[in-house]
Amino acid sequence: MKLYKAKNTLSERHVQADRTADAKVPDDLWRICPKCQRTLFAAQMDEYATCPGCGYGFRISANQRLSWLVDSAVPMDTALQTQDPLNFPGYEGKLKKAQEKSGLNDSVWTGRARIGDVDFNLGIMDPTFIMGSLGTITGEKITRLFEDATKNQRPVVLFTASGGARMQEGIMSLMQMAKVSTAIAEHDAAGLLYIVVLTDPTTGGVTASFAMEGDVILAEPRALVGFAGRRVIEQTTHTEIPADLQDAENVLKHGFIDHIVTRQDEKTTLAWLMKYGGSKMTKENAYAIVQAARSAGKVTGLEIINQLFDNFFELHGDRNGTDDPAIIGGLATYHGRPVTVITTDRGKTVGQRVAKHFGSPAPGGYRKALRLIENAAKFHRPVIALVNTAGAYPGQSAEEQGQGSAIAQNLLKISQAKTPLITLIYGEGGSGGALALACGDEIWMLEKSTYSVLSPEGFASILWKDSSRAPEAAAVMKMTPQALLEQGVIEGIIEETTDHQATIQNIDVVLEKQLATLAQLTLEELLKRRRARYRKF
Repeated sequence: MKLYKAKNTLSERHVQADRTADAKVPDDLWRICPKCQRTLFAAQMDEYATCPGCGYGFRISANQRLSWLVDSAVPMDTALQTQDPLNFPGYEGKLKKAQEKSGLNDSVWTGRARIGDVDFNLGIMDPTFIMGSLGTITGEKITRLFEDATKNQRPVVLFTASGGARMQEGIMSLMQMAKVSTAIAEHDAAGLLYIVVLTDPTTGGVTASFAMEGDVILAEPRALVGFAGRRVIEQTTHTEIPADLQDAENVLKHGFIDHIVTRQDEKTTLAWLMKYGGSKMTKENAYAIVQAARSAGKVTGLEIINQLFDNFFELHGDRNGTDDPAIIGGLATYHGRPVTVITTDRGKTVGQRVAKHFGSPAPGGYRKALRLIENAAKFHRPVIALVNTAGAYPGQSAEEQGQGSAIAQNLLKISQAKTPLITLIYGEGGSGGALALACGDEIWMLEKSTYSVLSPEGFASILWKDSSRAPEAAAVMKMTPQALLEQGVIEGIIEETTDHQATIQNIDVVLEKQLATLAQLTLEELLKRRRARYRKF
């Protein structure tokens, strides 16, 4: 951006003097920075509309901001219209002019947006719409923005720009402060990230509510941020206040905001904060991990066995009349050490999946696994169990064959098995059906796997009578690897990529190290450690 420097010519001095005196110089020709008073040639200003001298960001529309802020965006609630709660004289015409000028239905643009690979909900208040004032539709749109973000486990970024409550809507405008704050509280309770960017001006009821409720509060350089206007303060206190009292920099100095960010840096800053700064949403989207855990494209237990173990020799049957195909196990060598390896298997073809109950073992499957574990203990072979199951098969035949009894026997006898047992959950770890193979010495999980008392859909249906709230349930249940690690339920998380071979190599590093560690323990130490592991819960 080039700066226009006034020269000592009569005509140019007149232009500046007239412009400063609010003469009829077109707004699209010259701009005077309200902070440093520089005269700027508007046509030479950059797309960010910032002053090259002091960094102040001129007031811009929501659509202008969208043009450089995001990679893509889809608007929400564009059809909402105010009902003019006070039937205020002339208000309908004022609204119509503001709508024509801004292209918005009210003073905020809301929608779903993306920067890079980060998806989030976005709100942008527009100072060209009745000075960004807070009306009933403004409040309704922002409330819906947060409700949608909470339901879909997304962070929210909100750009504020407002003169405060909209006088033409009276007390209904004031109520929006409480309504929006309630939606933010629910978003916060779900452990989701909310970032506010304060732009010029952010004042009045907006400052006294959602503008100051973010997890991270940013501001643009020299933005006016305050509750009461300068005129109100000076008339009330009969004192003149400092010119920079309500500048963002002064608000930062007094500890009410986190950082000043230029418009040129906003896109990269927001992307970074949403990726790394949000404890639950950005670290791991719980329901996205649920969906990834269920993906047909995940590495399978048989792939792991074929690539990591040598000389695999499958052993069949539970010695009680069945050979459940949902459980595959046998003898193998691992880095020269004899081991027993067991995996759940969902099958590949439709026929296989039906026969295997989509990886949900029947009682015979658990009895087969227990037989193999007891055999391993007899010969002091370590056991490696690979788990990806939505849970134990819940059919009539399973009940008749004693599903509960089969799982109970696994829990009872594995607790005393005289050999190390490491479990890797590489997909879903569903309820007691997973626990029956995960009650040994250590549990490790791939990054995109889950372990929980039941599915998030089941949780939402039982507790909330609404299975559509499954994404919310997934977050509440703390079923992701990171949440389980923090609770001490698992020993660690193994990095997972779309490259199955690379993922299996990562598994190999962990298994080899952990087996070597457990092999150093005496039998007494191993059993004591195992008891202590479960006693802490």
